[in-house]
Amino acid sequence: MIVFIFVGSLLALMALGMPVAFALIGCGLVMMFYMGFTDPQIIIQNMWDGANSFPLLAVPFFMLAGEFMNAGGMTRRIITMAMAWVGHIRGGLGYVAVMAAVIMASLSGSAVADTAALASVLVPLMRNAGYDVNRSCGLIACGGIIAPVIPPSIGLIIFGVTGGVSITKLFIAGIVPGALMGLAIMLAWRWCIQRDNPRTEPKRSMKERLTETRDAFWALLLPVVIIGGLKFGIFTPTEAAVIAAVYSLFVGVVIYREIKIRDLFHLIYRAAETTAVIMFLVAAAGVSAWLITTADIPQQLAEMVAPFMDSPMLLTAILMILVLIVGTALDFTPTVLILTPVLMPVIKQAGIDPVYFGVLFIMNNALGLVTPPVGTVLNVVCGVAKVPMSGVIRGVLPFLIAQTIVMFLLVVFPQIVMWPLQWMTR
Repeated sequence: MIVFIFVGSLLALMALGMPVAFALIGCGLVMMFYMGFTDPQIIIQNMWDGANSFPLLAVPFFMLAGEFMNAGGMTRRIITMAMAWVGHIRGGLGYVAVMAAVIMASLSGSAVADTAALASVLVPLMRNAGYDVNRSCGLIACGGIIAPVIPPSIGLIIFGVTGGVSITKLFIAGIVPGALMGLAIMLAWRWCIQRDNPRTEPKRSMKERLTETRDAFWALLLPVVIIGGLKFGIFTPTEAAVIAAVYSLFVGVVIYREIKIRDLFHLIYRAAETTAVIMFLVAAAGVSAWLITTADIPQQLAEMVAPFMDSPMLLTAILMILVLIVGTALDFTPTVLILTPVLMPVIKQAGIDPVYFGVLFIMNNALGLVTPPVGTVLNVVCGVAKVPMSGVIRGVLPFLIAQTIVMFLLVVFPQIVMWPLQWMTR
């Protein structure tokens, strides 16, 4: 019964238009009342404990790094470099979008920020070149959702803190799935573009390509620094976030000289504003997480899925379908915060590797960013490109299907996810 109280009260409060963070607190109050005790001190204490985590310091610094990258010209140089290499081939601007999305994902870890930056630059170019605008927006949206999977990922940080899983291992395990997401939408784009006849960019000489690559060198160096530092244990993910922010600021101010001192307050303010929303959600989810454990909801869920406990692959597939459905109605961060404390005990009881499950779980939630009715990233693309949502939904379908197929292939072949971790931790 407590499961239905939890789900019903949460959905009812959100249906009334209450923000998710307040709905989580309200849901906690309803559960406390049902369980026979109400103590505001418990709510305050668990909100404090939920946000009082050293690894969560990575969130504001990666947000800040993303702001510095976009304002400092790193994003634009990555797009220009990709255009120099593949812009001349048929459908070249689509491949540019995917290449730039993968590189930017390895810099900031924010799907919304990456998508907004890509769409603002590439959508006008693709529209002028004769590409189908809805399909182009769909491609850019699906390219943007690679960011929560490839390190440094804010989603993986939140999952790692909430589920008690090594963030470093999650970062390393997310590399191949993120790359496969990019490859899948490239193949889907190649199939879609056969029906169009867009104008291609002029082919660049090798000298021009090398010049653009050299210009983007400082942007390309950052993911090497982060992954290398994590691999050799030089710094933790939280320290990596600080390094990313300082590095991006240094490149933007000293090397590219596109960030002015007068811009810093505005950039820091925007990063702080986004961080405040995330951290309040994390704090509110601490209340629900404590009550979920107190009410023994994970054990009740384990009893529901007991027939599948002997088949980890089948159980993982069922949970992925469940998360995919939930992701259409809830935004990325609330879904992670609500479901992680419910599912993790079940995963451990079934003998499924938490790192492997965490990567698939975040990948699944990333797909929710481009599925209506919520579809945060879809809304961002529509806003930037000034196109109706209905058209972009049709345009995103081939790429969403391709990435969903990749996710379920990883359910069948878990060794693909775990191979980089086994190799890098030797």
